[in-house]
Amino acid sequence: MAIEDKNLPAAEVDADERSAADITRSEPIGRNYDSLVSYAADAARPDEERRPAALSDEDIQRKLDLIPPEPGVYLLRDKAGKVLYVGKAKSLRARVRAYFREGGDGRFQVRFLMTRVRDFDTLVTASEKEALILENNLIKQYRPRYNIRLKDDKSYLSAKVTKHPWPRIMVTRKIVKDGGRYFGPFGSADGLRETIDVIRKVFPLRTCSDAVFRNRTRPCLEYQIKRCLGPCCLPVDREEYQRHLDAAIMLLEGRDLELLKAMRERMKEYAGRLEFEEAAKLRDRVRAIEKTVEKQTVLHHWGIDQDIFGLYREGGFIEAIVLMVRRGKLTSSQSWSFEDLEFSDHDVLADLLTQFYAGARYLPDEVLLPVELEDAEVRAELLSERRGKKVSLLVPQRGEKAHLLQMAIDNARQSFAARRDSEKTRERMLEELRTRLRLRNTPKRIECYDISNLQGTMVVASQVVFDEGQPRKDLYRRYRIRTVQGQDDFASMSEVLTRRLARAVKEQEYPDLIVVDGGKGQLNMALAVMRELGLTEQIDVISLAKQHVLNGPRSQQVVKSEERVFLPNRKDPVVLKQNSNALFLLVRIRDEAHRFAITYNRELRRRARLRTILADIEGIGPVRARALLRHFGSLKRIRAATVEELAQVRGINRDLAAAVRRDLDAMTAVLDSEERAEDAARQEAHSGELAGVSAREGEGEISGEVQTAADRSGQSEA
Repeated sequence: MAIEDKNLPAAEVDADERSAADITRSEPIGRNYDSLVSYAADAARPDEERRPAALSDEDIQRKLDLIPPEPGVYLLRDKAGKVLYVGKAKSLRARVRAYFREGGDGRFQVRFLMTRVRDFDTLVTASEKEALILENNLIKQYRPRYNIRLKDDKSYLSAKVTKHPWPRIMVTRKIVKDGGRYFGPFGSADGLRETIDVIRKVFPLRTCSDAVFRNRTRPCLEYQIKRCLGPCCLPVDREEYQRHLDAAIMLLEGRDLELLKAMRERMKEYAGRLEFEEAAKLRDRVRAIEKTVEKQTVLHHWGIDQDIFGLYREGGFIEAIVLMVRRGKLTSSQSWSFEDLEFSDHDVLADLLTQFYAGARYLPDEVLLPVELEDAEVRAELLSERRGKKVSLLVPQRGEKAHLLQMAIDNARQSFAARRDSEKTRERMLEELRTRLRLRNTPKRIECYDISNLQGTMVVASQVVFDEGQPRKDLYRRYRIRTVQGQDDFASMSEVLTRRLARAVKEQEYPDLIVVDGGKGQLNMALAVMRELGLTEQIDVISLAKQHVLNGPRSQQVVKSEERVFLPNRKDPVVLKQNSNALFLLVRIRDEAHRFAITYNRELRRRARLRTILADIEGIGPVRARALLRHFGSLKRIRAATVEELAQVRGINRDLAAAVRRDLDAMTAVLDSEERAEDAARQEAHSGELAGVSAREGEGEISGEVQTAADRSGQSEA
C-alpha cells in the first residue's frame, strides 16, 4: 500500500540521518495513555534530561518503604534514567520489593536485569484492569529492552469495509477509528488478497476511492466489464448493492457455507423462472467461491471464533504462535521468536497477550492458552468490555479444545525448528563469504552503496544494510549528491562514503564489510576514502561488478559473464560459484541497493514533473505549487479536489481555485495518459519483483523481501 508524504518538498533534504522507515514512521505515541483515567503527563513520563543521578542504596530503600500496596505499574531504570522494564502488579509494594530483595526472584534474567537497575518509578492505578491498560501503553512508548516487543500490526493486512453510502472493500495496514468495519489482521497477505480478488470478481461493488467516486462523470472500466454497478453516475438499486455487500462480508467472516447455500437457493429460483442467464452468473460465482473455500482447513463444526496460543522453548529461546480460527475454520496464523528470555512461560504469555490485543484488533469468542495466568479474569473482563460481548480465556485440559491447543504447540515447535535451521544457514553463508573473500572477520553487518542518475541529473546514492544476512530497512539511507556536477560515479561514490564513514568515526560504529557496486575503479575510490579516514584496518571493502554480455548483438543466444568480485591488493577478480551461498548473498545486497537508489531517483523525477505541470497553470508559481503539494500530497489528490477544497490552501483564493480547476480539467486527457503509463510501469515492476522473489525462494532464499511503505511509495511513482 503506497503511503504518500504530505511534506514532499521538505523531504528533499539530505538523508544522512534519515532512514526509509523514518519517512513513513508515525509520530511517537507521546504521553497519551488512552487509559480509563487521566494521568499527569509529568508523572507518567518524567523529563529524562533533568533526572537526578542514579540513586544510592539508601535512597532506593527509602523509596521502597514508600511504595503503596495498591495496584499499578512500575518502571525499572538504569543509571541514565532509561527504562529497562515495565511491569504491572496487583500490589506494587510486594512486587517491586521482590526485585530488590536478596533472593527475592531467582530467575537468571531478573538477576542480570537488576545489576543494571539504579532507579525505579511507580504509577498507582484505580484497579488491576487500568494497570493492564497503562502497562501496554508504556511498553509501546518506551520500548524497554527486557519486555517482549511484537512486530508492529502494520506488518499485517486487514480487510476494511468503508463507512459510505456506497461502501467499498479494501485492503489496509492501518486501523483507525473512522467508522469503518475491519476484518483481520490476516497472517497471510496472499490469502487475504486472493479473497479480495474473488470478492471483486464475484460481487459488483465499487473499488474506486471516495475522491474519485465524487468526481466521476461517467462509469469507469470496472462498470464496462461488469465488476461494478456504477453507483458513481448511474441510478443503482441500493438494496441490490447492499445484498452484494452483505454476501462479501459473509465471505470475509468465514461464513462461506451459509453464503453458498443462499446463493444455490437463489440460483434454483432463477432457473425455475427460466432466467437462465442470471442462474449461470450465480453458478459461476458459486464455483469461484468454492475454489477459495477448499483451501481453508476445517477444525471443528461448532462455528465459534478462537485465538489459540502455543509456546515452545529451549532455554532462553522461545517460539510463540497464534492460530486464528474463524467460524470453525483455520484462517491464518502469526508467529514470533524471542531470544535470551529467562522469564517464565506465564510472564512471556502475559506480555504477549498485552501487546497482541492492543489497538483495534478483532476479538474472538475464546482465547485458548497453554498456561494459567493469575490475572486471566481481569484480562477477560477487559477484552469483553472492548468487544461488547463475552470473551473467555481458557486453559483446556481435555477434549477437542485441548487437541487444538496441542496443535498450536506443535506448530510452535515446528516453527522453532525451521527458524533455527534458517539461522544456521545464514551462519554458513556468512562464513563461506569470509573464507572465499579472505575477510578478516565474519561480516555480521554489511553495507552496500549504489549511485543512480538520469543523464547526469538528479544524482542520488543509496545505502542498504544487511545484519546477519537479513535486510535492516530501518538503517537504510539515501543521499543527494552535493559537490559533484554531472555524471561522475567515482566522485559521487567518494562523496557518499566520505560522509558515511565520517559519521561512523564520530559515532564509533563501523560496518564489518562495505560493498560498492562497480569494478576496480569504484573499489580504489572506496579504498582512498578509507585511507584518508584511517579505517583500512577496521573495515573490509570489496566491489561487485555486474554481469556483461560476452557475444555479439546478432547472436541467437545471450551469453553473459560471471559476477566478479574485486578485492584490495589483488589484480584479478574473484569469481564465485554460480549457485554458491556467498554469491547469492552479495547479489541480493547489490540488487537491493540498486532498487533503493532507483526508487529515490524516480521519486525526485516525479516531484519535478509535478512542479512542471503545476507551473503551467496560470497564476501558480513555485510558492503556490509547493503549498498545493504540501496540502494534498500528490497530483492525483489535487486533481480530485473541488474548488472549495482548493480554495482552502494558503495563498489561493476562490477565483484562482476555479482557474486551477478549469486548467486541470483541460489537461485531463494528458494526465490520464500519464497515470495509465505509471500504473503499467508499477505493475511491470511489481511483477518483476514477484518473479525475482519467487526465483530466489526456489534457490533457497532464507526470507522474502518486505518493502517498507516508503519503498512502495517510491515504486508506485515510477
